[in-house]
Amino acid sequence: MERHGLLIVYTGDGKGKTTAAMGLAVRAWGDGLRVLILQFIKGGWQTGERHAIEVLARTEGRIELRPLGLGFTRKGEKPKEEHKRAAEAALKMAADELQSGRWDMVVLDEINYAVRFGLITEEELGALLERRPPEVHLVCTGRAACPLLLERADLITEMCSLRHPFAAGIKAQKGIEF
Repeated sequence: MERHGLLIVYTGDGKGKTTAAMGLAVRAWGDGLRVLILQFIKGGWQTGERHAIEVLARTEGRIELRPLGLGFTRKGEKPKEEHKRAAEAALKMAADELQSGRWDMVVLDEINYAVRFGLITEEELGALLERRPPEVHLVCTGRAACPLLLERADLITEMCSLRHPFAAGIKAQKGIEF
């Protein structure tokens, strides 16, 4: 079967965008695809998905997760310029890896936030999309996907928040939110 690389977007204000992308990445890995996950915002957090991907990588390879961001972009934690440099380096890595021929699927986790917060431009994202080899699946996550990405996507899933435990005062739960 000839593979047609898809541009897949998980966006919206609800929970589950990264989780959906990780599930898709694991499914692809399980079917023999080579998968790279680049995280544009998450930094050194030890999350459940990161641990699971590391175990799969040690088991058989063909999957890799690289947290490239500096963490939350809230005011005061780190200067925006540092976040911008990290996002630009992640974008360069994404471009290089897409062209390398090493991957069947590349996940750009939280790239939508990088565009939304002005760490990279919509035009830079567009240039990356133009250089994507046609056989490589590209998955982009994060709230507020930019119009250019939505216009070019083959599949868009919008996560909608109907209820969240945070509204009832319940803090983030390990294994659920991270």
